[in-house]
Amino acid sequence: MKKTGIFFWALILGLGLSIGTAHAADKFAYVDLTKIFSEYTKTKDYDKVLGDKQNAYESERDKLVAEVKGFQDKLNLLSDKDKEAKKTELESKIKNLQEFDRQKQGDLRKEQDERMKELLKDINEAIKQYAEKEGYTMVFNDRVLVYQDKSLDITEKIVAIVNKGSKK
Repeated sequence: MKKTGIFFWALILGLGLSIGTAHAADKFAYVDLTKIFSEYTKTKDYDKVLGDKQNAYESERDKLVAEVKGFQDKLNLLSDKDKEAKKTELESKIKNLQEFDRQKQGDLRKEQDERMKELLKDINEAIKQYAEKEGYTMVFNDRVLVYQDKSLDITEKIVAIVNKGSKK
């Protein structure tokens, strides 16, 4: 019975040491996703494209708003009888403007979401490839860490990888 007990405790001690050794071999890192997004050249390119589309939308919208306001001004000069006849036309113009706003804002939001997904996919792929190549067990987002040792920060390396890949 004593031999079995000693063997049992030796086995537990051996397993404990091997588990401790396995954890000591783990390699961890973290990244600042916000920084990667902001320094990724593709993000800047997409921001410019979306900004140009936003400006074009706003320009077109301004023309429609001016048209509605001009129509309202003309409507104010008419007699009550003529105002009633033109009221439905004004309501139609306002409804068209609202529909235009809803459609364009939805399109811009959808395109922004699609591009964000693409950027995140690129970044995640770069992190995965780098982690596998360098033997990292886990890579964390810095936002979920209470404390992080700056020596574990691989953000700049990931920025270099995604920017190198975006130039191809």
